[in-house]
Amino acid sequence: MLGELAVVGGGVVGLTCALAAVDSGWRVTVFDAGPDRRASDVAGGMLGCLAEGHPGEDRLLAISRESTSLWPGLLNRLSCPDILTATDSLLVGATPSDVAALETQMRFLRSELPDDTHRIPSASARELRTLEPALARNVAGGFQAVGEGAVDNRKLLAALRAALDAAGVMQVRAEIDNLADVPGEQILVAAGLDTRRLLPDVDLRGEKGEILRLRRTRWSVAPPRNVIRARWHGRPVYLVPREDGIVLGATQYEAYDDTDRAPLAGGVADLLGDADELMPGLRTYELTEVSAGIRPSSADGVPLIERVDERVTVAAGHGRNGIALAPWTAQQVLPVLAQHSTHTSTEDRGVHHGIDRER
Repeated sequence: MLGELAVVGGGVVGLTCALAAVDSGWRVTVFDAGPDRRASDVAGGMLGCLAEGHPGEDRLLAISRESTSLWPGLLNRLSCPDILTATDSLLVGATPSDVAALETQMRFLRSELPDDTHRIPSASARELRTLEPALARNVAGGFQAVGEGAVDNRKLLAALRAALDAAGVMQVRAEIDNLADVPGEQILVAAGLDTRRLLPDVDLRGEKGEILRLRRTRWSVAPPRNVIRARWHGRPVYLVPREDGIVLGATQYEAYDDTDRAPLAGGVADLLGDADELMPGLRTYELTEVSAGIRPSSADGVPLIERVDERVTVAAGHGRNGIALAPWTAQQVLPVLAQHSTHTSTEDRGVHHGIDRER
């Protein structure tokens, strides 16, 4: 037994780290503030690195690629095959200028990941509609992202909690206000945006976004088989398959209030309008949920994983990629947790995803 570990945070990142820790020999307790404080409950659940790779995000792309390779092992550990809802993605442009923007992204990806070029072939409008017949007839073209799938975020959370229960992990519903009150030899703070309330020196910002859930009716076309990630007249929109419908997302703008999770009418209208044009058959779906979440992002968009002091480690700042990066985060957290002493140099303690940095 390595010791007692308290994980503060019951989202996908916290639970995945807790599962990796208990599998490694820690005795773990999870403190979860509940679904209203979790970004994981309001998410599309998209995996992979190619569709998320953008110029200027070289380090994040490399991390995402590594995490993608770890997902099969995590899914196997959870033994819940219905978590996976799609295995591939389509990148769709509404206009020639939208396709040109996607081509710029693809050139960046091909330069950074030359071994993965075969996974992002171009696709004409006809080819896209062959893969997804319900797409609008006037799409301009795009790309495939082979192996870029998605999971059902809520089934994933349930499977993680079940695996932790089976491993003997105590899961406590509690909102932590002071880390000094948390028992355990070691503490991992993976509390999303709440991390900066517990650790004020951690530099995080909130990015709010609306996300909708639509359910198929008996008159509806079937949900897409692939994740649809579109650039639609300059705006991003995605459709992520679920067993009975889709998750539609997502807007993104700065959150000025950490407690403001009220959806805005403008964001909802934009999403519904774009989705209706992208896949007209969605008009017959039922709108079953309108939500907004706040993504916790680091200053440079790369997750922050480091030891704060001899007892506390932080894993936060995953932004839009929290679910996709969860297994990579757990892999990075384990050796940091093993550093029980503060008697290390500044370079040793400034661990930012394996990169030394100034504190």
